[in-house]
Amino acid sequence: MSIPTDQLVNDFAIRSFRDIADGDYIAARLACRAQLAVQYLWASQQAIEKYLKCILLLHRIPANEMRHELDAGLTAMEISGKVILDLVQPTVEFIEYLDKYGKSRYLEISSVAFGHDLVRLDRAVWELRRFCTLTPEPRQAKLTQGQPAPKVLLPGGELERIIVNKKDPARESLLWQNGFFGRRIRRTVSLANWIKAPNSPLFLNPQILDEVSKFVYLPKELKNKYRSHKKP
Repeated sequence: MSIPTDQLVNDFAIRSFRDIADGDYIAARLACRAQLAVQYLWASQQAIEKYLKCILLLHRIPANEMRHELDAGLTAMEISGKVILDLVQPTVEFIEYLDKYGKSRYLEISSVAFGHDLVRLDRAVWELRRFCTLTPEPRQAKLTQGQPAPKVLLPGGELERIIVNKKDPARESLLWQNGFFGRRIRRTVSLANWIKAPNSPLFLNPQILDEVSKFVYLPKELKNKYRSHKKP
């Protein structure tokens, strides 16, 4: 007996997007704790991107042209009218922040990262991940100002599996100072308030752009911006 195509597509959305995003999320937390700014931003961006793509595919919202642009995913949802995320403002702002700085894997642009932003990442993942399932109950959970985040369980979720398995090697990294995921309610977290703002080599020396472009790929839009940029 063959499995219906819809069921197989949903399985693809869960396994290829949500499950991988869960891993990216934990990797982002690890990088943040280690104060690896560029890696933290990139892993955070990748996690949010995959959660968005999971939601889009589960609800059959076309996003064939979406690559790493988070705003494109949110816009596709809004236009479709099929999903209303109703995100809190800090989450909206964090997604915009990742759209600006998180895509720079190679320090093509200057970036800035903050240690205390880990709370914003945890909140954004909690909010988006509720919609990465066709089970209706998780999306009914809401954040209330001054109250701990409600515990939300997704059927078959990777994070849920890690949380209940005390021997899982990823568990400590997921639960460390996490006010949004875990079995117990955490009302406060304690994070190192570090800041890192590395300048891109292209920003400091835009005159090398053409020489670098002979050997590595740089997006056309990025090159055009640097060609109009003067050395600081």
